[in-house]
Amino acid sequence: MSKGMKTFAAITLTASLIAGCSGGQGEKAATVSPADTKATDVKTADTQGEKISINMMSIAYEGGAWSDKHPVIDVLNKKLNIDLKIQWVPSDNYTEKLGVMAASNSFPDVFRINSAEFLKWRDKGVFLDIAPMLSKYPNLVKTMDAETLAIGNPKGKTYALPNWTPEFRETLLARKDWLDKLNLKPPTTIDEFYEVAKAFTKNDPDGNGKDDTMGYSFAIANNRSFTRGADPLRFAFGLANGWKEVNGGIVPWQAQTKELKDFLGFTRKMYAEGLLDKDFAINKGQDPDFKFEANKVGFTDVPGTNIYDTGLPNLQKVVPSAQVIQLAPPKGPTGLQGNTTYATTNKVVINAKVDKKKQERILALMDFMVTDEGHSLITYGVEGIHYKKTGEKYEVLPAFESDRPMLINFWFFHRFDALNTIRPWEDQEKAKKVQALFDENKKYLVKDKGAGLFSETSTKSGASLDQKLMGEMVAIIMGQKPLEAIDAAVEAWKKDGGDKIIEEMNEQYKLSK
Repeated sequence: MSKGMKTFAAITLTASLIAGCSGGQGEKAATVSPADTKATDVKTADTQGEKISINMMSIAYEGGAWSDKHPVIDVLNKKLNIDLKIQWVPSDNYTEKLGVMAASNSFPDVFRINSAEFLKWRDKGVFLDIAPMLSKYPNLVKTMDAETLAIGNPKGKTYALPNWTPEFRETLLARKDWLDKLNLKPPTTIDEFYEVAKAFTKNDPDGNGKDDTMGYSFAIANNRSFTRGADPLRFAFGLANGWKEVNGGIVPWQAQTKELKDFLGFTRKMYAEGLLDKDFAINKGQDPDFKFEANKVGFTDVPGTNIYDTGLPNLQKVVPSAQVIQLAPPKGPTGLQGNTTYATTNKVVINAKVDKKKQERILALMDFMVTDEGHSLITYGVEGIHYKKTGEKYEVLPAFESDRPMLINFWFFHRFDALNTIRPWEDQEKAKKVQALFDENKKYLVKDKGAGLFSETSTKSGASLDQKLMGEMVAIIMGQKPLEAIDAAVEAWKKDGGDKIIEEMNEQYKLSK
């Protein structure tokens, strides 16, 4: 997979359906097969009436986006009798663009929106409430479970559809060949994890006679939170995945002084002994992944398909005999454990100002996108242009790489599909292996009880509060400040606005019950 393909696959990799979903698409067997989407076979639906122009806006990540003329858009236009125009906005500028549009009240007809901006504008008449209309679009209803749809939407209202993120896509893995070489068993507890990390660091697992390996690595995102790699360690000590329920209310990880002290004590010890990446504080988001692929780190925590698409293939270019093994997250001192778990908080919304005919056509478009035919189109492209089928054999065509027909799926809207990034021309055994990873991961979910809730104070000052707290935590891990410094750091976070955030979030939590 190319560098650009890796980036957007990591961003939107889909796993199996969230617990509680019935009748959704994610319950299918671990195989992939496109529906018939030949452009010459697509006819305008008789029920669609006049042609409707639709302006769509979506985020764009590495590698740019589609040109104005694209085969997938051509098929969608014919199928739905629409004139679809897509504005792709680079990810670095997307929030700024939304702010400019809000100031001028000039949002597009339908657009993707991040969680913070959605919650900020949700109750201000900006977004269409589609709850009264959803029953007319059975495919949308079938593909979305009530729990995921409800995140961020008030009771009885549906202001947004989910830009779905699978809860359990991240997979904790270890170098099996390193374990075998050092006669070690896969770790099951946090103490065993420490001992294996120590062996990976000190006992020359790569056999090159050099002191050039480390046990574990993670990074810090936006100077305010640990990246996914730290989650299996954080959750072992009882830290929240954002917010956790306690005595009928919710508390954030930033206020969990005891749990923070336990986690920081563990990582501080690892850092002092060289088991934790000395550059964790300056790593960029994917640096831990790249170090694993470079044969430098013994553990990794990555999306399930990435290990087969990029992680293991890249590692095996360096060490052809390299192998990995999936791990359950290590149990902490009290038996707690958990994998990185995501909540679907980013959304797709319809501008409340659009007329009824356009509302209906937009929902018809979204409804089509989650059918077998529509999903096939926005995932694999157009048969004869992006791939061809001979009997039961599929072959990818060069236009698949140049056109990237999956972008509207990955970056805008898609159904809940366990195998969203696996194509029918690829090894179908990989689909089964990926599904097995997901099935194991979902045993260890750690839900964020604050997902979809809004705090005005957090919007205004949460980032600066978290960055100050993170600075103190980094100093503690690196031994520059004593472990006890976390007590004052947490109190400062709470005093400077954290207590107000907790109050506002709990008010929202009570309203959501």
